Amino acid sequence: MKVSGAWLSDSGAQGLCRALEGAGHQALFVGGCVRNALMGVSVADLDMATDALPEIVSVLAEKAGFRVIPTGLQHGTVTVMADGSPLEVTTFRRDVETDGRHALVAFAASVAEDAARRDFTMNALYADRHGMVIDPLGGILDLRARRVRFVGDPERRIREDYLRILRFFRFHALYGDPDGGLDAEGLSACAALAEGMNQLSAERVGAEMRKLLAAADPAPAVSAMAQAGVLARILPGADPRALAPLVYLEGGADPDWLRRLAALGGAELEDRLRLSRAESRNLAAMRDAAGGMESAAALGWRLGPKRGADAQLLRAALMEQPLPTGWLAASARGAAAHFPVTAADLMPDLQGEALGRRLREIEVRWLASDLTLSRADLLA
Repeated sequence: MKVSGAWLSDSGAQGLCRALEGAGHQALFVGGCVRNALMGVSVADLDMATDALPEIVSVLAEKAGFRVIPTGLQHGTVTVMADGSPLEVTTFRRDVETDGRHALVAFAASVAEDAARRDFTMNALYADRHGMVIDPLGGILDLRARRVRFVGDPERRIREDYLRILRFFRFHALYGDPDGGLDAEGLSACAALAEGMNQLSAERVGAEMRKLLAAADPAPAVSAMAQAGVLARILPGADPRALAPLVYLEGGADPDWLRRLAALGGAELEDRLRLSRAESRNLAAMRDAAGGMESAAALGWRLGPKRGADAQLLRAALMEQPLPTGWLAASARGAAAHFPVTAADLMPDLQGEALGRRLREIEVRWLASDLTLSRADLLA
């Protein structure tokens, strides 16, 4: 089988392949670029695998005119800058020792050994620079069936790195068959070993959840996470029931992982997912607004066009109600509106706390009017 794509004609990548092959080494594209090309999905990053040791890769790449960055020599990886784009080149490896987070690796001599240490069969796919695919583990069959399946024994793969539990659900959301469900053996292993995720850092969990919730429709995968006890392990108190209605109400709009996280709820999200201050503020604002009764225009004025619309979507999903007619236009109208009364309009009759209190009272009236009362009305 052959793959095709613009990435195969990348002059930098092709030049690096020829440099390695000219010295008698294998040079193979691996993982996501091969998987996505076979699925007809855009390819973002190029990764390569080779039997050449990192030091040899560095020497050969520099000799061919490439700039080399020793990004992960202890793991056998060097980054080669090819036509301004980074290309990660990793020597074939096998795991010697793992602790659930980190692995001690040794270099391997064959594609088969390298494939055996990867997480899922659909990621253990290789292709040479001509596009010929090498499939040591039957990953193409799983890819055609849209089945996310662990390489070898699922429990062993998970014990090597507990983050693979979250990756299992993320890959199902991105590439799996929503009607076929998750691989039963893999799902069972995730449920049995969910406690191991306690040793994962908040940064790693947060990064994985961002990617999962940004999938076109993460609801089936997140629901399976809840049933397996995985969701409660990383987000205590989270409830996935509003996520599917939210995705439906979004109507194909660009996925927003933070809006979807707000639909899940849960406690201590800032610490558990290592949210930034801005993300924490936006999350709190959306959740507070969704629980209130402000109109779409008022939400747009207070939160801006993006988060105002997010809050309206979130409220409808949580309350299991349809969106009000004209809600998006109303949100945009509110975002463009200007509060017609200023402090100067109330001075000098009012000063200090009395002035602030009166401004807030007028603002409440204006919002209650759906932002329709004029300055004269509000000052009357």
